[in-house]
Amino acid sequence: MNEDDVLAEQMNKDAEHRSSFSGRLGYVLAVAGSAVGLGNIWRFPYLAAKYGGGIFLLVYLILMLTFGYALIVSETTLGRMTGKSPVGAFGYLGKGRLFKFGGWINAVIPMLIVPYYSVIGGWVTKYLFEYLKGNTGKLAEDSYFLDFMANGTSSEFWFILFCFMVILIIVSGVKQGVERVSKMMMPLLVILAIFVAGYSVTRPGAMEGVKYFLVPNFANFSWMTVVAAMGQMFYSLSIAMGILYTYGSYIKKDVDIEKSTAQVEIFDTAIAMLAGLMIIPAVFAFSGGDPGMLKAGPSLMFITIPKVFDSMGFGTVAGIMFFLMVLLAALTSAISLAESSVSTMEDELGWSRKSSSILMGVIMLGLGSLSALGFSSLKFIKILGMSILDFFDFMTNSVMMPIAALATCILIIKVVGFDRIRKEVEISSAFKRRKLYEIFMKYLAPVCIGIILISSIANVFGWISL
Repeated sequence: MNEDDVLAEQMNKDAEHRSSFSGRLGYVLAVAGSAVGLGNIWRFPYLAAKYGGGIFLLVYLILMLTFGYALIVSETTLGRMTGKSPVGAFGYLGKGRLFKFGGWINAVIPMLIVPYYSVIGGWVTKYLFEYLKGNTGKLAEDSYFLDFMANGTSSEFWFILFCFMVILIIVSGVKQGVERVSKMMMPLLVILAIFVAGYSVTRPGAMEGVKYFLVPNFANFSWMTVVAAMGQMFYSLSIAMGILYTYGSYIKKDVDIEKSTAQVEIFDTAIAMLAGLMIIPAVFAFSGGDPGMLKAGPSLMFITIPKVFDSMGFGTVAGIMFFLMVLLAALTSAISLAESSVSTMEDELGWSRKSSSILMGVIMLGLGSLSALGFSSLKFIKILGMSILDFFDFMTNSVMMPIAALATCILIIKVVGFDRIRKEVEISSAFKRRKLYEIFMKYLAPVCIGIILISSIANVFGWISL
C-alpha cells in the first residue's frame, strides 16, 4: 500500500466519526444560507448601482459561473476528501509550515468576520423591533441611524442579543442546529424576498429601476466593474472563509458535489437578483429616477430604505417583511461563520462542541464589542483612517480572503493535483465542467485573486478609486 492509499484510508476513518448533514438538501440549504447573507441583500444592490446596473449583473454572473464555481468545488472537495476543517485539510494534504499557514488563514478569517458581522446583525434586529412597534416615521429620520450607533449601550445590547441567537444554534450541533435552522429559514427567506420584490417593482416609477438593473448598458462598463464584481462574488459565495471546507467535511460520499454547487449558484444568484429588485426599483420610485440615491453605500439599508418605506402606503408592513428577511439572511451567514470556527477548535484543540462554542462566543463578544463601540466610546480609534469595524472588514475581505484563496490554488496545483480532485468529485458526480474547472484553477483563478488583492489595497491607500 503506497503513501496516498494509507492517507486515503486514514481520512475515510476520520470522516466516519465526524458530524454530518443528513443529505444533499441539508448541505445545499446550509451552504446557500452561508452564501445568502448581508453581502447579497445589502452589498450587492449598491455595488450594482454604482458600477453600471445591468452590466455589473452580467459580469457578476459570468464570474460566478466560472471562477466562483471553481473555488466552490475546490474547497468542498478538499473538505470531503479529508473530513477536516481547513487547518486539518491543509495539514493532511500539504506537508510543511507554508501549507499549514494556508489552513490557518482560512480558519482565522471567519473568527474575525463573525464578531463585526454580528454587530450589523444587531442593527438589523433593532430595526425589525422598531418596525414591529410601528415606528416607521421615526426610522426614516435623517439622524436616527447615526444616533443609534452613537449610543453604545443600545448598540451593544442588540449586538449581544444577535450573538446569543447564533451561539444557541451552533451549540445544538450540525443536524439539530445548523441544518434544521437552514431548512426552516431559507424557504421563508425566499418567500419574503419574492413578496418584498413584488411590492417594490409595482411602485409607480419603479420600472425604470428594473430596466437599469436588468438590462446591460455597455456604456457603463469599466475595468472597475470587473474588480467590484470579483470582490462581491468572493464575499457572496463564502469563498476563502473556511466555511466550504467545513461544510464539505460534513457531507457523505454519495452527495453529488457538482450538482450541489450548481444549486448553490442558482440559489445565490436568485437571492442577489431579488435583492436588487427589492431595493433598486424602490429607490428609483422614491427618488424620481435618480440613480445617485442608490450609491449611498453601507447606509443604504439603514438610512435610504427606511425613507422609501415611510413614503409607501404599506411602509410598516414592507419594513417588517424586509428586515425579517434580512435578519434571517444575517443569521444563516453568521451561523456558517461561527460553525466553521467551532469545527476548527474541535479538530485542532480536541475540545467538545459545547466548549468550542463557548470560546467562540467569548471571541464574538470581545472583538464584536470593539466594533460596536467603535462608533461611540471608541470612535476616536482610527486605523488607516477607518473605524474598527471597517478595518476588520478590510483586513478579512480585501487582504486575508484573497491570500486564503491563493493558498487553496497552490495546494491543488502543487500538492493535491487535478487527478485526485477529479477522482473525489467523480465518486458521486459526473464532473461535466471538469475542463472549465482545471483551466480556471490552473491559469485564471490566481490572476483574478491577485487583481482583487492588489486593487483592494491600492484603493485603501488612495492609489485607485473603487
